Amino acid sequence: MTTAQRLCSAAAAIALLLASLTACNYKSYFQKSAQDYSSRTANDPKMSQMRSYGSVTANPKQHENRYFEFSSALSNKVASLPGINTALVFVTDKNAYVAIMTDWSATGTKANGDARGREQDNTGTTEGVYNVTNGSSKWDNRQVATPYNSYYTHKDASDLSTELRQVIGTTVRKHFPRAQEVHISANREFVNQSLEYAKEAWMKKSLAPLTKDFNTLVGYTFGNGNEIPLPLYLKKKTNP
Repeated sequence: MTTAQRLCSAAAAIALLLASLTACNYKSYFQKSAQDYSSRTANDPKMSQMRSYGSVTANPKQHENRYFEFSSALSNKVASLPGINTALVFVTDKNAYVAIMTDWSATGTKANGDARGREQDNTGTTEGVYNVTNGSSKWDNRQVATPYNSYYTHKDASDLSTELRQVIGTTVRKHFPRAQEVHISANREFVNQSLEYAKEAWMKKSLAPLTKDFNTLVGYTFGNGNEIPLPLYLKKKTNP
């Protein structure tokens, strides 16, 4: 299925959801629905427990993991949540790291209702092209998240609603209870770099030699790392 077809499918799903709202009270529906990430109620049950995501310690070495693994099971669990199209979940001796793309089929996935933080321009879908700025039909099929005609990524973690991150964190902790911290990002670069590590796991390659590179990526994304992570495919070209 092409990107345009996937986007059309998502649009159809959203239309079906909106159509179903005519049969019930709009406000009541979203207050009760698991697809509401926008705290329409004063006592949102999703937020009644301790925060399940983000840093819980000031340990400067929190992202210095001894090993990391790609979890297909957790990736599927997170990807099945309303509003999420793609999820890549990695677990380590200490933490869990989650890269996601949203499809906006659930309300309140964004922290703000405006376009701030949005990294995609999907207007080319209606034009029948990939890149609407130059009319090109070509795209980099190495990447899952692209600037055009793609599901959605969000530059900063704060661009995702706290409720969405809470649900993801709770889901991960339910199936990986020993996680000290659960870190979540929908940043386009983080998603694409995470995909490179997932590809290695899918090809049954050992991730052990890549632990240092992975730590650089998560340390830069979620910690105070100063070293800019080089994408794995570029690193392979530099050091074949």
